[in-house]
Amino acid sequence: MTLLVALDYLSVFVFALTGALVASRAQLDIVGFLFVAALTAVGGGTVRDVLLGQDDVFWVANPAILSSAAIAAIAVFFGAHLIESRLRVITWLDAVALSIAVPAGVGVALTLGSAPAIVLIMGVATGCFGGLMRDVVCNEVPLVLKQGELYVTAAFSGAGSALVALWAGLDEPVALLACAGVTFTLRAGSLLLGWRLPVYRSRPPRNR
Repeated sequence: MTLLVALDYLSVFVFALTGALVASRAQLDIVGFLFVAALTAVGGGTVRDVLLGQDDVFWVANPAILSSAAIAAIAVFFGAHLIESRLRVITWLDAVALSIAVPAGVGVALTLGSAPAIVLIMGVATGCFGGLMRDVVCNEVPLVLKQGELYVTAAFSGAGSALVALWAGLDEPVALLACAGVTFTLRAGSLLLGWRLPVYRSRPPRNR
């Protein structure tokens, strides 16, 4: 199994866990769990592959990858009641999934010889779109858009760190590891330490 395939499998599984946990908060049935888990798991990678013009989207080329999403959904369906704070678990699992999916997107774009700007965008898209779809479908406030939190910024910085590492002459696996580390560090810092970007504050117009 190649590194990129392993990253896809892992990100699909962890994102599927978050999707199933959100489904549990919405009190959906087992089919709803499977749908939301799969949507969350493959949403970002699907957007990536469509934008990059891949002949087959990754889960179409390898349908077995969907089994990991199904396993995650079923496990959460029968075990979610044991978790004391599902929202907290969702937030942290999502941070882990983000730090796996961003390097997966970066790696695919690099394999295709994409320009640096495209590599950045594919890293962000792979990491962010699945969770965004999950939250919109389940009528949750999207984690991506929570006020001031480092989410898209973490994904963008992680993808950028991979490019910097490659520019510095490091091997691609090391660059992808740096991408994962930067992404998770910034997201975790936002959750634990309150790292934020300044947000727009409306001001009344000045009378002249």
